[in-house]
Amino acid sequence: MKFLTGLLAVVLLIAGAGASHAVVRIADDRGGRIGTYVDRYQGLRSSGEYVIIDGLCASACTIVLGAIPHDKICVTSHANLGFHAAWDFGANGRAVTNPEATQMLYSMYPSPIRRWIAQRGGLTPRMIFLRGRELQAMYRPCYMDAQASSPSASQAAPAGVPALSPAAAKASASH
Repeated sequence: MKFLTGLLAVVLLIAGAGASHAVVRIADDRGGRIGTYVDRYQGLRSSGEYVIIDGLCASACTIVLGAIPHDKICVTSHANLGFHAAWDFGANGRAVTNPEATQMLYSMYPSPIRRWIAQRGGLTPRMIFLRGRELQAMYRPCYMDAQASSPSASQAAPAGVPALSPAAAKASASH
């Protein structure tokens, strides 16, 4: 009996370790160069991993919404997406809006995100944020709130989305 209990513990430990590698967690990502994010997310898309947005994902980080299949993304109650126009450094070192890059960025987003942006005046130098219930109406929620000791029936992860414990969530990669 002790052998079976030990074997079960090892199997559960291995299964849990594998699950932590099947998820990428995005939190506190302020963005950067568009090309860097396009490359990163192409690799992530090819891997088939799930993406959990669990905090700030701003600027070029939001390309994840168009690069990763919708059914491979979930958002927590902490998710906060920030959108703005693309920019370059001008001759004097100031940020100058780049219309071509802004249009390219905008075209990468799925149509519900483009509609949401358009309803708020489009991509401008001013950051606009999509979060809370409005975001969770567009993307499936993932339940990994560290305050919850166990998910209730109404908080069970949807089919096909890994339900992460707080420990597994912390173990997953952060981008």
